Amino acid sequence: MLEIENLSVHYGMIQAVHDVSFHVEKGEIVSLIGANGAGKTTILRTISGLTRSSKGKISFEGKGIEKQAPQKIVASGLSQVPEGRHVFPGLTVQENLEMGAFLRKDKEVKQDYEQVFSKFPVLKERKNQDAATLSGGEQQMLAMGRALMSKPKLLLLDEPSMGLAPIFIREIFSIIQEIQKQGTTILLIEQNAKMALSIANRGYVLETGKIVLEGTGQELLASEAVKKAYLGG
Repeated sequence: MLEIENLSVHYGMIQAVHDVSFHVEKGEIVSLIGANGAGKTTILRTISGLTRSSKGKISFEGKGIEKQAPQKIVASGLSQVPEGRHVFPGLTVQENLEMGAFLRKDKEVKQDYEQVFSKFPVLKERKNQDAATLSGGEQQMLAMGRALMSKPKLLLLDEPSMGLAPIFIREIFSIIQEIQKQGTTILLIEQNAKMALSIANRGYVLETGKIVLEGTGQELLASEAVKKAYLGG
């Protein structure tokens, strides 16, 4: 579904991503793990068209998207939940969800609101509340619900557990698995390596802009290098 080939990204003279190649198959959860500053968010922003690559190819369902505008990428079926959630303050929960459906012209939007509310019942309870007044965990749910309103084939999740209480982290990861079971492919970027790999079909380890390890989620969980660097083993 997604193919990244020899991707490099620069910020001025600084190279943040070095010849990275990986792929995501339809129906998978693929986790990309690594320390702060490893280049994970840069890769997601580049896939989404928010940051431009220096070189390399990004193919989504067989079509090159590395030069497309972000809104065209969203319209093609690829949606990102950004790090830090970035809900729209001053807009209600319902209005934030409507923003997620902004590019849609089909007649199933109302039905999809109900699907989002069934996944995140707290959002239904707070649908007329200003999004800025939600807790961190609730804002994360809203950001995920907003992305789902675009009906993505591939969902990019950037640090969904960041800053959340353990009870919310477990709930968010449970919902990620549910979204996968319902047919959405997921590329997950996480510092919580144990949680990310435990639900992943496959994973990649990123260090200073380069992929240094890859394997199934279980293989990486069992890897001594991963245990030592990311799992406190």
